[in-house]
Amino acid sequence: MEPTDITNPEYFHKVVDCQYACPAHTPVPEYIRLIAAERYADAYMVNWESNVFPGVLGRTCDRPCEPACRRGRVDEEPVAICRLKRVAADNKGDVTSRMPVIKKQKNGKKICLIGGGPASLTVARDLAPLGYEIHLYDEWHKGGGMMRTQIPGFRLPEKVLDEEVGYILNMGIHTHFNHYVDSMKEILSQDYAAVFVGTGAPKGRDLILPGREEAKANVHIGVEFLASVAFEHIKTIGKKVIILGGGNTAMDCCRTSRRLGGEDVKVLVRSPFADMKASAWEIEDAKSEDIPILNNMPPKEFVVENGKLKGMIFGKVKATYDANGKRSLIPSGEPDVFIEADDVIIAVGQDNAFPWIEKDLGIAFDKWEVPVLNKVSFQSTLPGVFFGGDSAFGPSNIITSVAHGHQAAISIDQFCNSKDVLERPAPTTNLFKQKMGIHEWMYDSPVEDDDRFKVPHARKELTLKNIKAEVELGFDVQTAFKEAQRCLNCDVQTVFSASKCIECDACMDICPTSSITFTMNGEEDELRTRLLAPAENKSQDLYISGELHTKRVMVKDEDVCLHCGLCAERCPTSAWDMNKFLYGVTKVTKII
Repeated sequence: MEPTDITNPEYFHKVVDCQYACPAHTPVPEYIRLIAAERYADAYMVNWESNVFPGVLGRTCDRPCEPACRRGRVDEEPVAICRLKRVAADNKGDVTSRMPVIKKQKNGKKICLIGGGPASLTVARDLAPLGYEIHLYDEWHKGGGMMRTQIPGFRLPEKVLDEEVGYILNMGIHTHFNHYVDSMKEILSQDYAAVFVGTGAPKGRDLILPGREEAKANVHIGVEFLASVAFEHIKTIGKKVIILGGGNTAMDCCRTSRRLGGEDVKVLVRSPFADMKASAWEIEDAKSEDIPILNNMPPKEFVVENGKLKGMIFGKVKATYDANGKRSLIPSGEPDVFIEADDVIIAVGQDNAFPWIEKDLGIAFDKWEVPVLNKVSFQSTLPGVFFGGDSAFGPSNIITSVAHGHQAAISIDQFCNSKDVLERPAPTTNLFKQKMGIHEWMYDSPVEDDDRFKVPHARKELTLKNIKAEVELGFDVQTAFKEAQRCLNCDVQTVFSASKCIECDACMDICPTSSITFTMNGEEDELRTRLLAPAENKSQDLYISGELHTKRVMVKDEDVCLHCGLCAERCPTSAWDMNKFLYGVTKVTKII
């Protein structure tokens, strides 16, 4: 194998597993250290630069960073990254003075944003400081998009959303609320230099089953139901409620139903429990509120008597998997089951909907009615029109929408300045030495078992009576410090200097995970089998040195290294050093 080029910014970026897994590449270890140091405002702003909505995401993020967390390989449970983000938001104080200063003199170019959700707001946040005149259109009376219409208040308090949306709208954004855009042609006829579509995936899927039409008065589509509850168009529901679906929307619908008067609320899922799409913590919260989840039961029929919904009939299936893991659901042979219901909520998925985009404009759509886009630039087949968030590639999550917004903002800025939209600014990186003394580092580095702390919840007897009462209470600062200390500081990298190495093997002996091996070089697949601890995870790289005096090479398995610094402490020649690596996400402009 060739020696590793650690000057490539993507090499160490990939080693910081949590940041690498985050679609917006938030520098997780950096803000966790700031929380441990009680520098909450600084931690908030580090988050705000990347993910834009720390208070929102600290409560609602899908947490792709946590399955990637290296701590999970030590204690089986990752650092509570998402909930630590909330700690920064809850304790930051007033940060308005740290927001970007917006130029009074504009650059003469107007940008249209259609939809007021996380993708559009991110584009606005990135472009407003550059002097663009931003016009945002949304059919609701406030900004936030799906964060406002699809996330219940008991998970996301309105004041948190209002605050973080307000930071952006206060940048001089021209808002056109209560304005449903019904014609892209009309928008294009105006003097906008570029148009960004961030309208989400607003169309909930229906189920066409016998009795559906007759039962329509008591059948609701999940995303529409949540929006109606959010804007207080729906305030009650029947005592017996069936939720169809196994995703996060279904979990929000069942928990909302409990708060609207549902006493017997059940979730019915056609797939096995293990295949449910809902996040594990969402399922856990639903169960803690006495909501049963029944699996392997596909819906077959709505039962209506004398024009009134009585319930539904469900089949019974079992799952089989072929050699490639493809699932088939086959009848189990058990009799069908009738379940009573006063109301049914269908939460089986969402689709894009663009009835307002005329077909003769040059904006191409595929067979699923998803826009045809360049996946780097988010540019449509009509050069001045860009898409992002759920409206780009279908339903995803808030943090992915934010990432789309950052990239679309780059493209819009390039386009408006007659530059190639595929040319992207390089990320910023730095390596800082962490040595303070012979045995002292600028970060805490002990490696020990340390179980994850649980976030406290409000009492169920109280939260089920008030739909706006937040269930999760968040960490107090003392618990937050303890949880932050679980972070293994994966952004502090082991940097090896072959010219200083005397091949004493001391680093290899002291490594707690046997991640370092001195051996003869070879082809990667074969070399991985010869290491002190075989490197089985090929998705993470090997760190390879140049040839040493004995013709061997140093090989370190980045997958199991704990960044503890013991190798650097033990090395008699300082061939090993610990350097903090900061990776600045690629964006159109740096906010802080």
